[in-house]
Amino acid sequence: MHRSALITRGKTLTNHQNTMFKKILIGLAAIIVIFLIIAAMQPNNFRVERRATLAASPIALFEHVNDHRKFNEWNPWLKLDPAAKNTYSGPQSGVGAVASWEGEEVGTGSATITESKPGELVRMRMDWKKPMEGTSTVDFTFKPDGDKTVVTWAMYGPQTFMGKAFSLFMDCEKMCGPQFEKGLADLGKIASSAAPK
Repeated sequence: MHRSALITRGKTLTNHQNTMFKKILIGLAAIIVIFLIIAAMQPNNFRVERRATLAASPIALFEHVNDHRKFNEWNPWLKLDPAAKNTYSGPQSGVGAVASWEGEEVGTGSATITESKPGELVRMRMDWKKPMEGTSTVDFTFKPDGDKTVVTWAMYGPQTFMGKAFSLFMDCEKMCGPQFEKGLADLGKIASSAAPK
């Protein structure tokens, strides 16, 4: 083949490759823009909630939530990561009590009791460090129902842009909801077995 023809053919291939490369870049940029728009349109707040009617008194159930050490006896997250390291600080129970954790599965964070009403409410501030930073609120409420108690476990808070983006891949409702259900069931078993006969 003549040298000039080879040069012409080489230029044609290069132009074709440049055009394909530009199309790929434009396509990737469009995907990123669409992803950012969808993420930005996610709710500004999230809430996951489960409730269960348990065969124990409000005060008995309250005591297993208001003390982090007792809480960790039925905490479903610890069952997912039994090797996680837990530390406690502040008072034994009630306002100011802090539990911190660090593990492969559960990440790193802490829970601080910010409000405590015997037999009615335990509120905690959750500070997440890893795998993603964030802060949320957890409420446990206790409502008498005959000789039983309706316990509600709710977690809620604001969603940052990163949280919104993360929610497109990991649904907090699906991640946390089933664990809340397991935890409440185990709380009921522990509290009822510990109640005086």
